[in-house]
Amino acid sequence: MSSNMWKKAKPYLLTIGLQFGSAGMYIISTATLNHGMNRYVLIVYRNAIAALVLAPFALVLERKTRPKMTLSIFFHIMVLAFLEPVLDQGFAYLGMKYTSASFTSAIMNAVPSVTFVISVIFRIEHVNIKEVRSQAKVIGTLVTFGGALLMAMYKGPAINLVGSHDDGGHHESSSHTSSTHWAMGTLFILIGCVAWSCFYVLQSVTLKKYPANISLSCWICSMGAMQGAAVAFVAERHPSAWAVGWDTRLLAPLYTGIVSSGITYYVQGLVMKTRGPVFVTAFNPLCMILVAILASFVLAEKLHLGSIIGGFIIAIGLYAVVWGKSKDYSTGTSPTSDPTDLKDENEAHKLPITTTNGTKLTIIGDKNSSNQPAKMQYMTVQK
Repeated sequence: MSSNMWKKAKPYLLTIGLQFGSAGMYIISTATLNHGMNRYVLIVYRNAIAALVLAPFALVLERKTRPKMTLSIFFHIMVLAFLEPVLDQGFAYLGMKYTSASFTSAIMNAVPSVTFVISVIFRIEHVNIKEVRSQAKVIGTLVTFGGALLMAMYKGPAINLVGSHDDGGHHESSSHTSSTHWAMGTLFILIGCVAWSCFYVLQSVTLKKYPANISLSCWICSMGAMQGAAVAFVAERHPSAWAVGWDTRLLAPLYTGIVSSGITYYVQGLVMKTRGPVFVTAFNPLCMILVAILASFVLAEKLHLGSIIGGFIIAIGLYAVVWGKSKDYSTGTSPTSDPTDLKDENEAHKLPITTTNGTKLTIIGDKNSSNQPAKMQYMTVQK
């Protein structure tokens, strides 16, 4: 009986653990940036460690299935590395520095809606406005954007939680003194969301040509570290910026590289096999709540009324989009099907990339039906 209970509770416990891990990423990264670490230096270390973590698994587990590298695939990898580690992480860190960790985690819930819009533009996803599931995705997207706009335009009064202080320390003085910075920070985070969503669309194309998930992830992290290093050398000319010590400057790259790439990828894969990506995505708002609580104690952050209302609205939009996608699954390939029962061409490839917390897009194409649009699946990527 106890074994059966554990089997039922296991997906819930693992997914909740993923959200705690993602919340830790926001807190540690924010603390590191507030202590003066250059965001591009953090990106370099983070992706380099992630590549080192993934490389042994790629060499061992995919040594027989890894396809040959071509110039076209390598070009895709370079673009993916620029979209994800450089643009997405760079702008998300910049926006986090201008706003707060809790604010960033709330805005990042808009990624599924942004991905949906981009997928419709590129005809990866088809919308039939007469269908309820399509209406839910469209309305959810509009609601999500409305919540993000509210958070950008309306800051509102500060709400003191237990552990927050009136003086707010360094973070309050640097991140909350100007409404202009708040709006700019929101814009930077949204640019990161768009880059992340574009990454997913291109990733789905690349995985069809290079269906070695871990190897592709390792390549992207490696190239992202190299591109980030080139930007960092231009943006930060002081050698001291690259120094690490026994503090958050060392903890942040290790945590995001090891926990967010290695452990999260493995745990997420276990949950995906039994419950599907919609199950994982449904827990996204939990990270937002955890970050708000932890940031109050650790970073002395203050929540603002606009952030609370906007985050709640974004969560409603997220669930509307997720509900619409769940109806797609019920009419097509089940996301919980055994992967061994699917053909290689129709498998949902999952790519673990270290990024700011959000969701991940997986696209399933039907080889035998050229008229059927590809189906997207969203899942969280913890960092």
